[in-house]
Amino acid sequence: MRRRLLAIDPGSSESAYVILDERNYQVLAKGKIPNGDLAMALPVTERVAIEQIGHYGTGMPAGRDVFDTCRFIGRLEHVLITRGTPYELVLRATVKAHHTGSAKAKDSNIIQALVDRFASGQPNRGKGTKANPGFFYGFAADTWQAMALAVYAADAGIGGFGL
Repeated sequence: MRRRLLAIDPGSSESAYVILDERNYQVLAKGKIPNGDLAMALPVTERVAIEQIGHYGTGMPAGRDVFDTCRFIGRLEHVLITRGTPYELVLRATVKAHHTGSAKAKDSNIIQALVDRFASGQPNRGKGTKANPGFFYGFAADTWQAMALAVYAADAGIGGFGL
């Protein structure tokens, strides 16, 4: 029996997601879609992990995109609470540290850690080709970060504390 975990990397207008079978780390679905579409048609899964906005410590003021993303996270929480779906908010620094050992890692470091774990030795960072798709076929930009969150959540067994 599959245990589906939905991981969401929220953005101000679009969000990336990965649905992972957490028992064998098989990617069941992935993509990046407009926030309204995701909120209205949130897939039914057993658990959900959402990347949380954290303090960046730069001393710079937050812009509109940050606040729009925060509002969207609240919309997602409302839908999940209404459904009774277990979820967890996870700081990006936690995901970075899990995969690389450093909360200061860059996206490229996280991607490399995922490739090393799931597609070691495969060409094209495990993406493969259309004719011969690899483990990470179709992954781009924020979808990698949603995958990193999904793998962290599956490894840590999180996703049930938000109720």
